[in-house]
Amino acid sequence: MSTSPHAHRLRIGRYSESGQIYLLTAVVRNREPVFDNLKNGRLVVDAFKKAQQEQFANSLAWVVMPDHFHWLIELQNTNLSTLMARTKSRTTVALNRSLQREGSLWQHGYHDRAIRKEEDLQSVARYIVANPLRAGLVKRVADYPLWDAVWL
Repeated sequence: MSTSPHAHRLRIGRYSESGQIYLLTAVVRNREPVFDNLKNGRLVVDAFKKAQQEQFANSLAWVVMPDHFHWLIELQNTNLSTLMARTKSRTTVALNRSLQREGSLWQHGYHDRAIRKEEDLQSVARYIVANPLRAGLVKRVADYPLWDAVWL
């Protein structure tokens, strides 16, 4: 297990505010591309939908890349740590069951960035969903199956 010696710093100063919009990123351990197919990627999408059904987060935009995800949310009725712990746990259990594997799926921690009120949310969402283009996975965003945004 290669945990960054600075991973604990991800939690320092972390503050969760209901109604605040956050960009969240989580990375698969060892950057293993486990979400490089639609079936596995949909497990993450299902976890996003479950969080919305439970009224923990209002999903505004997201993309599931082969080895990580970006998720733009409006936080509701929980804190970031609980939201991410549940999301990562759900996807780990589902993927392990699907692939008949055991063990951890995600790197420890996650990255979060609170979106300032003056930022253009649609621009942030466009940047998120364009990740597959910048990574060279597709020629057009529409050709990548694992993304969505409420503005479409």
